[in-house]
Amino acid sequence: MITQQLTQRWPTALPYWQLARLDRPIGSLLLLWPTWCALWLAAEGWPGLHLFTVFTLGVVLMRAAGCAINDFADRRIDGHVERTAQRPLATGRVTPRGAVLLFVSLCLVSLLLVLTTNRLTILMSLPAVAVAFCYPFAKRFTNLPQLVLGIAFSMGIPMAFAAVNGEIPPQAWVLFTANLLWTVCYDTFYAMVDRDDDLKIGVKSTAVLFGELDRPMTGMLQLLTLFALLLIGQRFELGLTYYCGLTVAAALFGYQQWLVRDRERNACFRAFLNNNWVGAAVFAGIFFHYLLL
Repeated sequence: MITQQLTQRWPTALPYWQLARLDRPIGSLLLLWPTWCALWLAAEGWPGLHLFTVFTLGVVLMRAAGCAINDFADRRIDGHVERTAQRPLATGRVTPRGAVLLFVSLCLVSLLLVLTTNRLTILMSLPAVAVAFCYPFAKRFTNLPQLVLGIAFSMGIPMAFAAVNGEIPPQAWVLFTANLLWTVCYDTFYAMVDRDDDLKIGVKSTAVLFGELDRPMTGMLQLLTLFALLLIGQRFELGLTYYCGLTVAAALFGYQQWLVRDRERNACFRAFLNNNWVGAAVFAGIFFHYLLL
């Protein structure tokens, strides 16, 4: 609906909307679920309207900024990959300068949001931006760019604890680790979609690194994620609703392994998308735990 309105009223704005992936909210959702989990765990329930708004808007803006700088870095690659050939920079509808300006603008707005929190949260935002900037270039130098993405997608967790409590307790890093493992797993599914193209043009990824071991490796990452989430339940003394959420997440992980059994592109992409429900299930378990206290 929003995309159609932009096309009709402000056609020149549409490519920038697409560059920021605001027409595809899956990335924002995958960032929001763990960030909301951290906020609820840190506050032992509703974190307050101010912090909820700051972190929700901040996640959406920084994900958009990350997409802009990612497409800037990949502007000479995307045209050779089936899934990304129609991106605005690849087709010339957005200039490289425009992409960089969008990245900087979104980062500045996010900074203004963070400045309404405390000193520790502001300090934590600096490495968060640095990692978000570095990720798109990692695939040129390492076979583990998904690990860099996992760090970038997990930085909202310690920031949430810092914003709520003014400190980052050790158990926050357990949640950080769980989210990092989960991100590497689902982004490997995402990279499996592009693997054939990436092999031709020399782009690195965990899907390329794992090769025929991709299914057992993603399965192992899913098991490690569940184990870390079980530790979260223990450390935060969470109840039955949380473990019900984990049971649903485990079932969804099994479904994802079934989807990628033949490594078909569309099925791998569906497995990636399905992780939105994993995040929703875990957050629902935490949300209802505190709601029913």
